[in-house]
Amino acid sequence: MGMATGFTTRGSDHLAKKSELVAARARLGVLKEILVIEDETLDAERLTATLRVLFGYESQIRCASTLGDAVDSIIEQQPCLVFLDDILKPSATASQAIPLLRKAGYAGPIIVVSGQVTHSRRSSLLADGASDVIHKDDVDSVRVAEAIARVQAPVTDGDPTQ
Repeated sequence: MGMATGFTTRGSDHLAKKSELVAARARLGVLKEILVIEDETLDAERLTATLRVLFGYESQIRCASTLGDAVDSIIEQQPCLVFLDDILKPSATASQAIPLLRKAGYAGPIIVVSGQVTHSRRSSLLADGASDVIHKDDVDSVRVAEAIARVQAPVTDGDPTQ
């Protein structure tokens, strides 16, 4: 009998997580263009796979591994959302990258993905123009969906005064 109980618990945990994800997806709507700026291939693939879970193939997800590629990509096609690695090799930090992305004409939300989310690092990234900061270890569908929901403008009926 004990084994059956353990099974149901795991099953309901899975279902709870799945329904959390379904609810998160419903809140997010569709983002047509997402740009992932990440120089580590594995991290870029992990985030891209997570975004696919959230948005399927309705969203175009582009990746840039350098700041130069990111700027070119933004000029070519404005994304709805940018995920930015905190440290881009050889030496750019998110704090240095954000103004360059803005100068390229991108005005939307920038979610920084960092290996170091101390209180002070988070505060300085937000002060430098990041919309949100998530830890590299938190790149899972629920955490990413929560971050996207935090940075999205509330959906109105097209009335800017609401």
